[in-house]
Amino acid sequence: MKTNEALKIIGGSLSKPSKMPGWSIGLPAKECKTGGKLQKVPGSVCFDCYALKGCYVFKVVQDAQYRRLAAIKSPDWVQAMAHLINSKKPDVFRWHDSGDVQDLDHLQKIYKVCQLTPGKRHWLPTREAWIKDHLKDKPNNLVIRFSAPMVNQRAPASWPNSSMVVDQGFHTCPAPAQDNECRDCRQCWDASIKTISYGKH
Repeated sequence: MKTNEALKIIGGSLSKPSKMPGWSIGLPAKECKTGGKLQKVPGSVCFDCYALKGCYVFKVVQDAQYRRLAAIKSPDWVQAMAHLINSKKPDVFRWHDSGDVQDLDHLQKIYKVCQLTPGKRHWLPTREAWIKDHLKDKPNNLVIRFSAPMVNQRAPASWPNSSMVVDQGFHTCPAPAQDNECRDCRQCWDASIKTISYGKH
């Protein structure tokens, strides 16, 4: 598969968040299944969602996100995503700098992409609790972190990996102290770290 063909199949380019060391793919935050409901709940981590403001509100960005969302249904999406991820450096990939897993078919396709990119480390943050029933099939190079829905709330201990947002006190993400960049930190991709706490945006 050629890169131009892969880009067409996935509905456009991968995204390169300025904070992150690697690449990502963005979907419309308005289409988050759980997050879309939490966006209306004061005190939730989605109430003031970063992916609903800034450059994310531009029509060209939203149009691209909806193209990528529709493209997931393509029978060639898995191969196209694997090709693009394998062609990029460094060795880390974040699923969804905006948006979330849509359904079981989407999750299974992500698993297949991870299997086809064994030299990459994948991180999938999610608020979709049903995914816990499907962790047994998760590839070893994928870390799924369940994001606690409310600010200052921990995720259920039954999740192997999770994250939380705090608005006061200590947080483990170093980005705020280093120009809002990950730099050499790779905690999010490290399965040995059970919980990561982020400072509220």
